[in-house]
Amino acid sequence: MKFKVSGKNIEVTEALKNKVISKIGKLSKFFQPEAEAHVTMSVEKNRHIVEVTIPFNGGVIRGEVQEGDMYTSIDKVVDIVEKQILRNKTRLEKKLHEGAFKFENGDAYRDIPEEKEFRVVRSKKFAIKPMTIDEAILQMNLIGHEFFVFSNADTKEVNVVYKRKDGNYGLIEPEF
Repeated sequence: MKFKVSGKNIEVTEALKNKVISKIGKLSKFFQPEAEAHVTMSVEKNRHIVEVTIPFNGGVIRGEVQEGDMYTSIDKVVDIVEKQILRNKTRLEKKLHEGAFKFENGDAYRDIPEEKEFRVVRSKKFAIKPMTIDEAILQMNLIGHEFFVFSNADTKEVNVVYKRKDGNYGLIEPEF
């Protein structure tokens, strides 16, 4: 597994980089050798944030943790990503590498219950009208949702705006 480690509002020291590589390296058993883990560490006020994104054949696995200490954040994000993989092991087995889920005697997570099925408990249809990104954010806030699907008036494509944990907004645009 390859690693791209970067920092935002923090200097990534060799000790931090080595900790990331050793901890996230545990996840390499699930991926092909050419898989690449993108790790971003940042500091905002007293929060130490670690975000791990691992693109793989047909998908992306992502985890993010905010703690008071960077080393604790690294430890916890590895646990979160590993649990995500194991909860969906049957669905992911074909997309990851063969033998990714062969457990050894000391493997702590082999007993994590797998999600059996995805249930859609509600379906909703609505008309999508063209609007600007600012109008979509306003509409999302007016209805009190965390995201809003709309037709972008500039690009004529379906987009999604969403409220981020940090209070800012994100935009999801399709890429074909």
